[in-house]
Amino acid sequence: MNPMSTGTSILSSSYLVGQFLVSMPAMADPRFENTVIYMCHHASDGAMGLVVNRCIEDLAFRDILAQLDIKPGRSCDDIRVHRGGPVETSRGFVLHTTDYKREGTLVVSSDIALSATTEVLRAIAGGEGPSRSLMALGYAGWGEGQLDEEIKQNAWLSVPADLDLLFADDLGSKWVRALGKLGINPAMLSASAGHA
Repeated sequence: MNPMSTGTSILSSSYLVGQFLVSMPAMADPRFENTVIYMCHHASDGAMGLVVNRCIEDLAFRDILAQLDIKPGRSCDDIRVHRGGPVETSRGFVLHTTDYKREGTLVVSSDIALSATTEVLRAIAGGEGPSRSLMALGYAGWGEGQLDEEIKQNAWLSVPADLDLLFADDLGSKWVRALGKLGINPAMLSASAGHA
């Protein structure tokens, strides 16, 4: 599945698009332990999302701009680069508010869009980008039916997304806060699936 091949819009009736996917204690893959993923695509051919609560500690947004010969503005110092997932880890994505839309911008929900062009990076560096954004390298991807099976195995829980949690600076609390949106205390969760 190519997550960027769906045209100019990926608005979908799929139930996970535009929501958070929150890992459960039963998560077998350590790369996704205590992660919150914003879902950008979920259809019969697979699913794609970006991890929004893990940063790459040794890489700054300014470093990426320097590699692309883009002059950074003052506000670039505060932008962290997220580890979006284990697929195509050198590929960059910007998850952002829909006040910025250009050719190549994919609308995910009424208030969130996804851009994977150098144009959005230039706009952010020049202070003309979206009002809120999140830079990520790589993405989380699932093949046909794979995510649905993982949900059945108690690996993931879907949670309504909101802008404040999505763009929050406190990455360490995002997982707990996402579960809290459903009234769930992480300490009460079991690591084993409870199928009836």
